Amino acid sequence: MTLKNTKKILSLGLFFMIFTAVACNIPAQNIDSSQKISVGAEQTSEYFPLLEGKKVGLVGNQSSMVGTTHLLDTMLHSGINVTAIFCPEHGFRGQAEAGARINDGTDAQTGIPIISLYGNNKKPQPKQLKGIDIMVFDIQDVGARFYTYISTLHYVMEACAENGVPLLVLDRPNPNGFYVDGPVLDTVYRSFVGMHPVPVVHGMTIGEYAQMINGEKWLKNGVQCDLSVIKILSYTHDSLYHLPIAPSPNLQTDNSILLYPSLCCFEGTTVSVGRGTPTPFEIIGSPTYSDKSFSFMPKPIKGVSNNPPHNGKTCYGMNLQKAGAEIVKTKRLNLGYLLTMYRKSDKNTFFLKNNFFDKLMGTSELRKQIKQGLTEKQIRESWEPALSEYKTMREKYLIYE
Repeated sequence: MTLKNTKKILSLGLFFMIFTAVACNIPAQNIDSSQKISVGAEQTSEYFPLLEGKKVGLVGNQSSMVGTTHLLDTMLHSGINVTAIFCPEHGFRGQAEAGARINDGTDAQTGIPIISLYGNNKKPQPKQLKGIDIMVFDIQDVGARFYTYISTLHYVMEACAENGVPLLVLDRPNPNGFYVDGPVLDTVYRSFVGMHPVPVVHGMTIGEYAQMINGEKWLKNGVQCDLSVIKILSYTHDSLYHLPIAPSPNLQTDNSILLYPSLCCFEGTTVSVGRGTPTPFEIIGSPTYSDKSFSFMPKPIKGVSNNPPHNGKTCYGMNLQKAGAEIVKTKRLNLGYLLTMYRKSDKNTFFLKNNFFDKLMGTSELRKQIKQGLTEKQIRESWEPALSEYKTMREKYLIYE
């Protein structure tokens, strides 16, 4: 049920064209790496025969595209019987801001019922899977442990395993798949923003990650899902991939997606990541930051950030709109942003009292290390040997070079 193992290395010329575009902050729509990469959803000849004559459940969102047409429309046009839609955080059409409640409903364009997998119902219930012969999962991930689509993947796999429903994952490139970095999650801090003992940047496609969930028996009671993966053509982990559709409302550019793993930790602090501005996850700042050379003021943006942190207040900090290229070059998280913001802000109020920072980072150690004044080198050393052990485990599940 999978494609032949077709792999082509992204041409060196194309690689540097994209790298230069990111470095110079060229708008995302001007970067075209997708011409040489064909995502799993586009391999219709490989998986449509598996769906014919069956009642199909679709887990997807606005990123579930086959070229310029939504996967749902593509399937229906070909006579595939999609009976239910399951949607993650941000909703099926991707119009909800982070953390917003997603309600069940009906897809206005097709009339097919939509079941929310965000909020109180994160895992498909047996009654919601009743009558479904096969589930299809097609969502664009960005390769960070706290990006909740992989948590949705976990619960979908678990529900499918428990109810005897096969799962077909249509794989998509990981735009941060060219490196692995960060502290490995301590399972004491398991939550919806971090469910598995993996580092902040896991370095896997959604298909590879699904194989790892199965192989490591991370599902409840060690159950395993009847899993198949439709592979990406012409993709390697060195490929720099432009996402043609924003994966969520606050990740609108290639630069923001590259910076996201380094900046999301600030969501557990009093530092703004630019929600409520035109450049979320490309700027950071707070009212207490001592360097006043750069500033911004968050304001509500309908459907993106209705009540942003520090709403209407002037924040001082850093403009990172051209900083994604450094991530590509170093292939590591930028801890400098975090250490600098702490050093130059009000230390007494820096970390939120709800300990969300610890949940995001999967450990309380990083927060303690920052307070103790440890250097980046000392912090990175503490990530071993767990990080190296993860890299070794990861090798077993890689589909692409």
